Amino acid sequence: MPGMNLTREEAAERSRIVTNVQSYKVELDLTRGERVFSAITEIRFEAVKGESTFIDAITDSVRSIELNGESLDASLADGVRIELPALEASNVLRIDADMLYTNTGEGLHRFVDPVDNEVYLYSQFEVPDSRRVYPVFEQPDFKAEFEFVVTAPAHWVVVSNQSETSVDENGDSKTWYFKPTPRISSYITAIIAGPYESVRSSLTNAEGREVPLGVFARKSLMPYLDSEDIFELTRQGFEFYEEQFKTPYPFDKYDQLFVPEFNAGAMENAGAVTFLENYIFRSKTTEAMIERRAITVLHELAHMWFGDLVTMKWWNDLWLNESFAEFMSTLAAAENTRFSQEAWATFSASEKTWAYRQDQLSSTHPIVAEIKDLHDVQVNFDGITYAKGASVLRQLVAWVGQENFMAALKTYFDKHSWGNTVLDDLLVELEAESGRDVRAWSAKWLETSGVNTLTPVIEQDENDYITSLSIKQTYAEGFETLRPHRMVVGFYNYDGLTLDRTERFEIDVDGELTEVVEAVGKPRPDMILLNDEDLTFAKVRFDDDSMDTVVAHLRDIDSSVARGVIWGALWDATRDGEMAARRFVELVLNNIGKETNSTAVMVQLRNLELTLRSYVDRDTVEESKVHAADSLWNIAKAAEPGSDNQLQFVRAFARLARTDEQLDTVEALLSGEEKLMDLEIDTDLQWALLTSLVAGGRRTQADIDEALKQDNTSNGQQAAATASASIPTAEAKAKVWHEVVETGELSNIVQRSAIAGFYNGNNDEVLEQYTDKYFAEIEKVWRERSHEISTQIITGLYPANPTEELLEKTEKFLGSLGEDAASLKRQVAENRDGVVRALAVQKADHL
Repeated sequence: MPGMNLTREEAAERSRIVTNVQSYKVELDLTRGERVFSAITEIRFEAVKGESTFIDAITDSVRSIELNGESLDASLADGVRIELPALEASNVLRIDADMLYTNTGEGLHRFVDPVDNEVYLYSQFEVPDSRRVYPVFEQPDFKAEFEFVVTAPAHWVVVSNQSETSVDENGDSKTWYFKPTPRISSYITAIIAGPYESVRSSLTNAEGREVPLGVFARKSLMPYLDSEDIFELTRQGFEFYEEQFKTPYPFDKYDQLFVPEFNAGAMENAGAVTFLENYIFRSKTTEAMIERRAITVLHELAHMWFGDLVTMKWWNDLWLNESFAEFMSTLAAAENTRFSQEAWATFSASEKTWAYRQDQLSSTHPIVAEIKDLHDVQVNFDGITYAKGASVLRQLVAWVGQENFMAALKTYFDKHSWGNTVLDDLLVELEAESGRDVRAWSAKWLETSGVNTLTPVIEQDENDYITSLSIKQTYAEGFETLRPHRMVVGFYNYDGLTLDRTERFEIDVDGELTEVVEAVGKPRPDMILLNDEDLTFAKVRFDDDSMDTVVAHLRDIDSSVARGVIWGALWDATRDGEMAARRFVELVLNNIGKETNSTAVMVQLRNLELTLRSYVDRDTVEESKVHAADSLWNIAKAAEPGSDNQLQFVRAFARLARTDEQLDTVEALLSGEEKLMDLEIDTDLQWALLTSLVAGGRRTQADIDEALKQDNTSNGQQAAATASASIPTAEAKAKVWHEVVETGELSNIVQRSAIAGFYNGNNDEVLEQYTDKYFAEIEKVWRERSHEISTQIITGLYPANPTEELLEKTEKFLGSLGEDAASLKRQVAENRDGVVRALAVQKADHL
């Protein structure tokens, strides 16, 4: 909601006036009912005497405001802010207010478990939502000590950042008293409350201190919670980070809580990390999902140092928090866990794919982004902030050396613990340790946008010996930066069975043309792979001979990282219209069956579906979709019984099934008439198959309702929402539109699930009417709904069929928006960019 915005200028002015926030004491009463809870908050702070400012507080009502013993008029509170006039040098502010529970995953989220009707609460405060739970100076540079006192029903448990000091019983309720936190920012404070159950353990950290560990979940999910795996990863992460950073874990405990209807993967609340419940696996899941959970566990643990112990001064350095945690989590997985063989291949498949896409949108921005206000930061939780930043950090580590990088971090933590920093504070330490001009590196990598392209330029003699090999670097239209790259060039040769690397050259690439001197005089290999080992961030192209080898022998390369670089390069070429979309379809179908990295399989299947949906020439698209589904079924039948690949191929086949014969196969799988060896049709796979049949017109709402009776859980409700939205009738689509857009009556996760099914089904005539409805209603949605809810709608309900008419309507809508709708304009423009690219790729595929 635009009225809840905070600009950087306002934050800077408030920082001038409020010179130090000492402490918060927050007393919450969670026994007040289903709608509101009370918050009595006492804030002690220092300020410039005689000045006035404001405190953030999104309230239902305010009973009293007392500043330095004097009552203030309730009119100073407008439901979003409370004005504070005539400050003293030392101030005590006491506010008694009612706050609102949410069902959006922002603030204090309230969820009722359909299994047992128990209520579960959790907080989510990043970026600006601690103000939904207690009055607060909502900006990261106002660190303080936070003391929580929480009254809750007697059978609940309450978890916060610190351990409790005592718990008082009061009949039907209990009051939990927590130790004050160290000095932290408000966005990483946390309250989690409800009848959560837990498994407890502990570890001894690097300084010999015992750190209590806890893993929590709802009662109905405890049978599926593999807590020992979480504890093992946590111990490995502690060991790795404390050794690398030479800095002990900074908090007194480490709890990890799996909470319902969570919007993101996890949140780095100090000492009380919250996680998406999808990371509790009640059915067979993919290795990609298991590895993603591991990376997320390690990511959030890394934040305890980078983000929580040392925090950015303002949100323009958000990237450093997230990029650092994303890079370090993969490094930890690669060097100290069972995922060591695949961690960087997974990074290539997932993070790099995301980053390259984001960096080629009209909304791309430097890694160090210009953040003018909260709207800016909310839309900058993107592939630049996370994935490109992490990719560039990997390049930085390769450039300065890992030992130097970690030594710089130790000094950085020593100097800035419990404080706030800007980027230059880190660059100073990196330059001191490495002796390299890191600021010049930063200017090219962190302060500019766009992705460079690297292409081999080869000359050879009549005996096929290389006389010259250079790397040509170019930049995309609209960008002018040529960056330095520390990278590996690999020579690969095919021996009749495998395509193996026979030569490796690690070099510095800089400027427009860089010669690989060591390659001169070497026999011309079957394939030259730039950015082998995936150390840098750049699009890679192949010479003609190497491309022929890649297409013929991608499946024959042993290195999953090398395959990942190649998959990415071919996907880039397809999206750029340099490789025909139908050729990419065939490339996937011919090679995916032999891919061993689970995340690569998942990503390439998604790319295949996107190619069929948006990139293939419209004259041949139906034929291509049928062919792809038939091929995937054959690939599934040929997959190793019970394997990760078998499960992924069956799911992909079900999503693409459209002919009567294909839907008959889905029917047979669901009924048990068709069996694949060791493939269990468990609860989640049943829902996937049922949704396929619903989208194909073979099943109805009655079948969905019956399935929900058998699985009346949170997962079941989400799956049912997707299935119901997939019914290809005008009535079903109208119902979803009404619930999501017009009334907003669904919770965040059920809404997301319904949106996921809206464009399923083969009834384009029914869906055509929603193009005009989308543009008629989307600005109202953005202005009236919360950020999370509106973003789901803006992105998820944008028309799915890329056409020239859609492009024209989108451009007209963008032109109608005022300056105050910048974040809405950015989100719609990103949708527009997808249409522009799709039309260009379709045209190339048609030629």
